[in-house]
Amino acid sequence: MTTLQDRLRALGTDALRTIRRGIEKESLRVRPDGALASDPHPSGLGSALSHPHITTDFSESQLELITGVHTGIDACIAELTRIHQVVYRHIGDQMMWCASMPCGLPADDAIPIGRYGSSNVGRAKTVYRMGLSHRYGRRMQTISGIHYNFSLPLGEPNESYFSLIRNFRRHSWLLLYLFGASPAACASFVEGRKHELTELTKGTMYRPHATSLRMGPLGYQSDAQASLAVSYNCLDSYGASLQDALTRPYPPYEAIGIREPGVAGDDVDSYRQLATTLLQIENEFYGTIRPKRVIRQGERPLHALRERGVEYVEVRLMDLDPFEPVGISATTLRLLDLFLLHCLLSDSPSDTPAEIAANARNQHRVAARGREPGLRLESGGKEVVLRDWGKAILAGCELIADALDAVHGGATYRDALWGARSSLEKPEGLPSARVLKAMADQHDNSYVRFVLGQSGQHLAAIRKMPLPGEDEVHFARLAEDSIVEQRQIEASDSLPFEIFRQRYLSPERLGL
Repeated sequence: MTTLQDRLRALGTDALRTIRRGIEKESLRVRPDGALASDPHPSGLGSALSHPHITTDFSESQLELITGVHTGIDACIAELTRIHQVVYRHIGDQMMWCASMPCGLPADDAIPIGRYGSSNVGRAKTVYRMGLSHRYGRRMQTISGIHYNFSLPLGEPNESYFSLIRNFRRHSWLLLYLFGASPAACASFVEGRKHELTELTKGTMYRPHATSLRMGPLGYQSDAQASLAVSYNCLDSYGASLQDALTRPYPPYEAIGIREPGVAGDDVDSYRQLATTLLQIENEFYGTIRPKRVIRQGERPLHALRERGVEYVEVRLMDLDPFEPVGISATTLRLLDLFLLHCLLSDSPSDTPAEIAANARNQHRVAARGREPGLRLESGGKEVVLRDWGKAILAGCELIADALDAVHGGATYRDALWGARSSLEKPEGLPSARVLKAMADQHDNSYVRFVLGQSGQHLAAIRKMPLPGEDEVHFARLAEDSIVEQRQIEASDSLPFEIFRQRYLSPERLGL
């Protein structure tokens, strides 16, 4: 029977040295008073359709910043910082909202949906977002976070990555506990909705022991998707589950319809959603982690996975850290590396529907009550104390931390692990606890005032950083090139949008 040490040795130092990582960070653009910006994506940032590093997520006011792929953590953070510097040069007196739960929001239909030009690809992106707004409401889509993309050379990537994913789903509650930073929200976010939050002060709602409202029932959740017991036992089972959701009509979404009643033509605003199936496209599936593969032009993500296998995993449950200028620290990335390698190298039995349901309950319990003293979670049909289970997981990361420090020099991975252990013993040091303390000590318990203050501090700090001239020229060229590329895409279209939509969504495009 192989041990974790055996598997670590078999993985090899070259694999540890060449871990590849990248970050995708979402942030709302806000006005100086903390209200959501309503203007279009700034032209100086280029085309949101085709810029490789600066785009938008759901809303025209929701930036998405994307690094390249890096084998060094410091280099990854440095690039994310440069992208922030460029953005701040083109958004005037606006700021990037530094927290996951949104700022003061207008009426739902006043939140602007992302626009990507007149090409079929661009219109499909907008119509997809219209579908999200009809299905879930626009407020939910303004929640922001950080996605961490992770890969390393593996002999059997499909089997290995799905093994990693199964363990990640079992243990990811620990990341919510350690890094959740959204225990409170602006009252405008829950206006007119059922919720279990308590009023902290006028305009601010919270849960006293919450870690991540973003990852709880008020966050990126879907009652419709709750019916999906997606299996991660292998690529075939995952693909079959996803294909069913992408091709099965869903009566409540059929009631929404594809087109606006009585509106003819091919204009993007004549559509309500891309499809009436449970998922419009693959990206609508709200998993905490996804198997991914870089896609070719016009290719469906599921087809790419089936055709060429898993290339990397995308971790999707990280809150923005409002105490970090770019939303995440190098120390956090190191702990993520340790955690993901532990998931990869540990025994990973097949998942079951009962375990999948228990994983979801654990996620919601920690999101809402993670810092509650003595909190218990479900594991193998029994209840275990969160702190004890967390200690066991972190103990399993010790050998990995030693190996990574041996490869890279220094003790940065052991220091990251020590910090996580300290947080288990002293939860007052957790980001979620620090948010509530800072709100109470400095901002009269106001969530909006706290985030506005932190956002202003980050803006000032980043604007003081020098941006080398060659970087300024490079990003100016990227912006110009992205606009040219968008025009070329639009000029090359020959199909009516409706035919493009039908062809793109055809089951044959999913691959078998």
